[in-house]
Amino acid sequence: MSRIDRAARVIAAPPETVYRALLDPKSLETWLPPDGMRGHVERWDPQPGGGFRMVLTYLDAGDSPGKTSAGTDVVDIGFAELLPAVRVVQRAVFEADDPSYGGTMTMTWDLAPAGAGTEVTVTATDVPAGIDQADHQAGIASSLANLASYVEGTD
Repeated sequence: MSRIDRAARVIAAPPETVYRALLDPKSLETWLPPDGMRGHVERWDPQPGGGFRMVLTYLDAGDSPGKTSAGTDVVDIGFAELLPAVRVVQRAVFEADDPSYGGTMTMTWDLAPAGAGTEVTVTATDVPAGIDQADHQAGIASSLANLASYVEGTD
């Protein structure tokens, strides 16, 4: 059975604002990297069948060895579904020599109105075995906290 990691958070911004942050490369560079990392988008094609490539760099490479190199994780992400203000489905493939990071992980970002805000639920399926579950769930929660900080001031 494939592993599923999940996290959710209510963000004080409308679904349209959250959705825009999911589909803007500069926004993603700001909020997507979890604590301890920074990100850079190398290519960008925001349409179903398109996607992007992100290089995530550890701020302290000695603390967290990367999947691609000692200090980086490189991930190619394809957009499988883009449903404005409702859902973004991504297919993520890590660039890594270690087969335990192989395969395609699906990241589904569901947006649901929650009062004056949006409940954002991130569900990762087919998570590669090499990714520690506790670390991954903490990373998703960190990205959600970053997303909240980013969009809550941009209504």
